[in-house]
Amino acid sequence: MFLRLVADSFSRRPRHKLLTGAALALGMAVATAALSVSLDVGDRLAHEFRSLGANLLVTPQADSLPLEIGGVDYRPVNAGGYLPESDLGKLKTIFWRNNVIAFAPALEISVQAKPHSHGDKLGGDGKSWGLVPLIGTWVSHTVNLADGGSWITGVDKTNPWWILTKGRWFSDGAAECVVGKDFARKHGAWVDGHFQPGLPIGDNLVVNLHTDGTPLLLKIVGILDTGGPEDDAVIVPLSIAQKIADKPGEYRRLYVSALTKPEDEFGRRDPSTLAPADYERWYCTPYISSIALQIKQVLPGADVRVIRRVAEGEGAILTRVRTLLWLVTFASLLAAALAVGASSAASVIGRRTEIGLMKALGASSGTVGFLLAAEQLLLAFVGGGLGYVLGILLARVVGQKIFGVAPGFSFLLLAVTIGLAAIVTLLGSAIPLRRASRYEPAPILRGE
Repeated sequence: MFLRLVADSFSRRPRHKLLTGAALALGMAVATAALSVSLDVGDRLAHEFRSLGANLLVTPQADSLPLEIGGVDYRPVNAGGYLPESDLGKLKTIFWRNNVIAFAPALEISVQAKPHSHGDKLGGDGKSWGLVPLIGTWVSHTVNLADGGSWITGVDKTNPWWILTKGRWFSDGAAECVVGKDFARKHGAWVDGHFQPGLPIGDNLVVNLHTDGTPLLLKIVGILDTGGPEDDAVIVPLSIAQKIADKPGEYRRLYVSALTKPEDEFGRRDPSTLAPADYERWYCTPYISSIALQIKQVLPGADVRVIRRVAEGEGAILTRVRTLLWLVTFASLLAAALAVGASSAASVIGRRTEIGLMKALGASSGTVGFLLAAEQLLLAFVGGGLGYVLGILLARVVGQKIFGVAPGFSFLLLAVTIGLAAIVTLLGSAIPLRRASRYEPAPILRGE
């Protein structure tokens, strides 16, 4: 009987119900879209932020004070500490191994270099350019992992803004190099006693091995534009730099790019002061500091530092975007509640006679209030379901435009949307329903 009364009441005044349902659906559509994007925005922005470069720097604990000019290390090759290249596969064994999306070791040295013309004797009469910064690193390098698998990584993934304006990257282990655009523009070769500026692709340059001064011929295969100090350097495969420096299987720096969660107040706490339960929670959260600790645990003798300028910038932007989305969600829910409240108040006023008659026939105030609330909840389920469909369509458009990937369907979000629609409807209708339950039948039936 009660359900029949609710269904019969719901079917009356269809225009009024349609307007109320439309207002509720629009409010829930905006809330659904904002929530859907907000739940997905962390991972999407984290991937986008990886274009900012590595956010972790690994160096030897025993390293000496670096001597850097323009971002290039000019210490003697035998100064400072080194780390073994063979340990790098362990990075994919840490708890947050799937969050480590790329890493690239680097060995930065300064070498004597000079041009080499075709047909000239190796190490011949070309005039030296003096000390030249040389950086050895990986590009699309295959790493053997501890579990027996393999993984491809390199500076092309940690520093995606390194753009080759001409040519190609060097082959792994080959006697090839790419040169920075400023280096290529400033240097050249001496031909018949005349200096020819510019280093075109296909030219060669000669560098000397640190051990015995034996010349090594490197073929230029690309011109690099980074917008940084690397534009004045020569970049070679890591194995070639190790050969020049006589440091086989070693590197001096490691750049790691990892997906992280912005550090909150808990994430910034010193892990050594945490209780065991709190420490486990901190360790199992992808904070930049917890990932740094895990990397330090698998790389003995390494010092892992957070590149704060990158990490804090990511966190600040992500926090602001999420705050904006939550504000939009709150505003849409508030607007829906006000619309439902106004509609409910108008409905109660228009049904005063019906309410008075029900009370005169013996219905209690609770029964009347429960009947009206059931009608509103039925309206909430319909409006919430329609709002979810519209919100998902809106979220897909927004996600595709901003992140290039549209959020998918989620049963959890559907349940949340229906629940929010019910809460908004009950809160918006609370005052009118309370007033309806307090109506006295006698004055209403007398027309007062």
